[in-house]
Amino acid sequence: MLPAETIPIAPRLLDIQQVATYTGLSVHTLYTMVSQRRIPFVKMGRLTKFDREEIDKWITRQRVAPIRRART
Repeated sequence: MLPAETIPIAPRLLDIQQVATYTGLSVHTLYTMVSQRRIPFVKMGRLTKFDREEIDKWITRQRVAPIRRART
């Protein structure tokens, strides 16, 4: 078994730059969405963090289903 320090652990909480890279949104857009409470976030003191699982759920909720056209 490998020692604990050699097993990479994916961080649960992401910073704003990581979420920008992850979602393809700009940092400015993310800060705007945070101020409008349009995206889930966690405040840790003065730091704004994002729970990876909540971001994934939020992305899923943003999905827009295609419109099915009637056959003619």
